[in-house]
Amino acid sequence: MRIALVGAGGIGAIYGAALAKAGADVTFVARGAHLAAMQQNGLRIEGDRGETLICPAQATDDPATIAATGGVVDYVLLCVKLWDVESAGEQIRPIVGPGTAVVPLQNGVDSAERLVPILGREAVMGGTAFVTGSIVAPGVVRQTGTYQQMTFGELDGRASPRGERLRDLCAAAGFEGILSPDVRVPIWEKFLVLVPLANVNALTREPLGRYRADLDLWALVEASISETEAVGRAEGVALKPDAVKKGLAMIRSMPDHHMTSMGNDLLRGNRLELPWFAGKVVELGRRHGIATPANDFVYAALKLHANGAQSA
Repeated sequence: MRIALVGAGGIGAIYGAALAKAGADVTFVARGAHLAAMQQNGLRIEGDRGETLICPAQATDDPATIAATGGVVDYVLLCVKLWDVESAGEQIRPIVGPGTAVVPLQNGVDSAERLVPILGREAVMGGTAFVTGSIVAPGVVRQTGTYQQMTFGELDGRASPRGERLRDLCAAAGFEGILSPDVRVPIWEKFLVLVPLANVNALTREPLGRYRADLDLWALVEASISETEAVGRAEGVALKPDAVKKGLAMIRSMPDHHMTSMGNDLLRGNRLELPWFAGKVVELGRRHGIATPANDFVYAALKLHANGAQSA
């Protein structure tokens, strides 16, 4: 199987290295010093699941070079940030053929629908990632925790051979691939947890343990998740009746030191995925006539930081 792994950071590099180690033909699309290190010294994954070195690593900054050397690929795992979805979709056009499956693995809920106008509905699947890592040095990614899972499925819910093959590829690579009959449900279940975590972490600049212990801030967590569930149901997502309860239980079970990527990005002065988190809940609330005061507040409070420190 030929796989293009677009966005070889803390999520994509981990999946790609596991698949490459299992024998898949994986090409990583990266940039800058990280790309240069991968091309020279390979890609190293270290952390709680052990160490993997892919050397040599097939890596490029231009998906068109993948097409030039072998044509279209079987799968594209798209692991770029939410603001890069459209530009990445345009860049991968040369490697997307009639049988190619493009699986977006961003944290938001709208990546697939944003890719469809660019690549066509048949090319795009839905997906969500369950793995944590970060680039700690060029060419080196550290994985946090032993969990590693990927959920995906066709947008129309049909069973497909390409979905079954991807599930089997994941199993061969040593992690669980879940082929979902209604992929919007796991995408939104994850979103229910991510929105309140990102909201309050970015607002307070404090780890989970600090704001979880504060009654006022915990009330903001509860309001954020309830509003997110309401707009998800209005979108027609078949969330289970206890979705909020399970989401809050997950947040309660997480370690005190937990920080979100949006919280860390804010502290570092980086661009934020705010428009696709609280901003998306606000947008959908307005579309469906649902009040979202908690997410309205978060979006208003943080939007001057959305493009990084230079915009604040």
